[in-house]
Amino acid sequence: MGLKKYEIMSKETRIIEAIILAGGLGTRLRSAVPDLPKCMAPVNGKPFITYVIDGLKAQGIEKFILALGYKSKAIVDFITDAYPHLPVQYSLEEEPLGTGGAIYQACSMASTETVIATNGDTLFHIDIAGLAKSHLDKQAECTLSLKPMQQFSRYGVVELNAEKAVISFKEKQFYETGLINGGVYAINIPAFLEKKFADKFSFEKEYLETYYTEGRMYGFIQEGYFIDIGIPEDYNRAQTELKL
Repeated sequence: MGLKKYEIMSKETRIIEAIILAGGLGTRLRSAVPDLPKCMAPVNGKPFITYVIDGLKAQGIEKFILALGYKSKAIVDFITDAYPHLPVQYSLEEEPLGTGGAIYQACSMASTETVIATNGDTLFHIDIAGLAKSHLDKQAECTLSLKPMQQFSRYGVVELNAEKAVISFKEKQFYETGLINGGVYAINIPAFLEKKFADKFSFEKEYLETYYTEGRMYGFIQEGYFIDIGIPEDYNRAQTELKL
């Protein structure tokens, strides 16, 4: 489906569905959290994914699609018990598909044209209504939620032009200041699914960094709280910073 057809069809004014990537192995967290998917790492007595789901619900998300792989039963059992009335579907990987493959498969379960996609091991407090408005007003293919940071080396940097369109992705190195990809995206499903990908691919490398010059990709800058528990240092920091 091309952009012109999307422009005619899209009548949405908000986003009510979210895909949560929760299939990661959590290799770097094994010393702190053995034998659990990353999103199930306990933070103040609750699995980290609790903070992600509750944050999205508070922002108006009504339906969830969880993209699962490693030890998926632990996640399904938890969601069934902790959120018995949550409208949720599970997109199960038979083998690791990469971030792109997992989102691509999960998109087939969506009932709306535009979804939020985020990571189950990252919490970014963004204004979803603002993200949706920006994304839909610009008739974007993908809108990235970007976090301003200072003095960092763990993340690459995303550069925007005056219209907030993405103009470059810079590799990880030390930066005094810059906008990092916070891992929360608004995605137009028809525009995304019409692309040709391998079964296993990286959303960041094979989609964002490959197609940003061709598609309508924009940034949405947000100053909200951000934490990625992918390494023990930040996982331990979450214990003191997050409260339910």
